[in-house]
Amino acid sequence: MKRAIVTGGVGLIGSGIVNVLRKAGWQVCAFDLNSKSHDQSSIACDVADEVSVRSAFERLSWDSLDLLVNCAGRKGAHMGPIEDLALSDWQSFIDSHLTGAFLMTRAAVPLMNENSSIINITSTRAFMSEANTEAYAAAKGGLVALTHALAISLGPQIRCNAIAPGWISDAQGLTQADHKQHPVGRVGQVTDIANSVVYLAGADFVTGETIIVDGGMSRKMIYCE
Repeated sequence: MKRAIVTGGVGLIGSGIVNVLRKAGWQVCAFDLNSKSHDQSSIACDVADEVSVRSAFERLSWDSLDLLVNCAGRKGAHMGPIEDLALSDWQSFIDSHLTGAFLMTRAAVPLMNENSSIINITSTRAFMSEANTEAYAAAKGGLVALTHALAISLGPQIRCNAIAPGWISDAQGLTQADHKQHPVGRVGQVTDIANSVVYLAGADFVTGETIIVDGGMSRKMIYCE
């Protein structure tokens, strides 16, 4: 049985990835700040903290790994004007998204099998922005660069790719106008990202890529009316 670790595995997208991988026959452990269990299905871990990451791997005690999905990170992109952005807020985005992916990858690589895979969950905000989202955008953009750097350094044994979700929702409170903004006619679902993870985990001729999964939104020209 193939083994996977998913960080942020209790969150909306992370939990969806965990569930789809398990249904596909993977043994999966979720690392998350909000994890309650200490068995091999869910382990409490602050991915931005070196000691916490080391401790989580020790508790997991696996001797091999086939897939690492770095999905953890602080939510809420909008932080107000840059002149009011606290250094602590900036640092928390960089630490939880980018440094967390580095620490998890560094710990995982010695365990990873031949033709294993690392998948970083970034965002379309790495390529396009709304106002006052600098910290989140910088963190997600850093993940894109980390992805192609790791692909070159770790190949051919380990592939590294990224997925950039657009608007992903659990469908509560959405309107027809929300769906119609997307060229595919609907807002994204968690399974759209989870199924992309399954694809990349098995796509042994794909590495160093960032796949945008946003229903075509980032290809749509928008004019002020």
